[in-house]
Amino acid sequence: MNDSSTPPASSDHATETRPDGARLQPAKARARLEDSIRNLLEAVGEDPDREGLRETPERVARLYLDLFSGLYEDPRRHLEKQFSTDGHSGPVIVKDIPFQSTCEHHLLPVRGKAAVAYLPDGGRLTGLSKLARLVEGYARRPQLQERLTDQIVAALVEVLRPRAVLVMLEAEHMCMTLRGVRAPGSLTVTLGAHGLWAEDLAARGEILGLMKS
Repeated sequence: MNDSSTPPASSDHATETRPDGARLQPAKARARLEDSIRNLLEAVGEDPDREGLRETPERVARLYLDLFSGLYEDPRRHLEKQFSTDGHSGPVIVKDIPFQSTCEHHLLPVRGKAAVAYLPDGGRLTGLSKLARLVEGYARRPQLQERLTDQIVAALVEVLRPRAVLVMLEAEHMCMTLRGVRAPGSLTVTLGAHGLWAEDLAARGEILGLMKS
């Protein structure tokens, strides 16, 4: 499973290369964001210079730099912290990992939880918290839930080289809650699998059962 949308690793995470090759510079991005928010307020008929809105462009610019902070890092780097399995050969599962992302179609919030499982190849493990950081790093970008799922799987495969990977995301999309069909409470579930758990349905079912229990 290839992940062509993942930026290469870099020690300079403040100006990480994006998938399209552009260089991100937070200071310049913030200034452009502030100008854009002012233009947005004017476009909807508001006065960005009135007291209640005077500092709104700055606040929203800081907000978006935080929401999209995953664009400034390579989340795979969190998996570089590894240690010996000490002979452990069973699955490692971390579930109920909360995440918040942003739908790239409407720039509205996506909130959910992730379950991440991998089967070590007998060599190395990574820290449990690193799996949560991996999810967060890819989630804090304009995203599709399907792409987010695949990126997490691809990173685990590339860095840990396990025998199997299974990732399940369950999330509520505000673009379905606040607009259009207006279906609050509806959940989208996506799955990504690699190796044994992609090939053996019985084995995958066992791990899914543990994820859902």
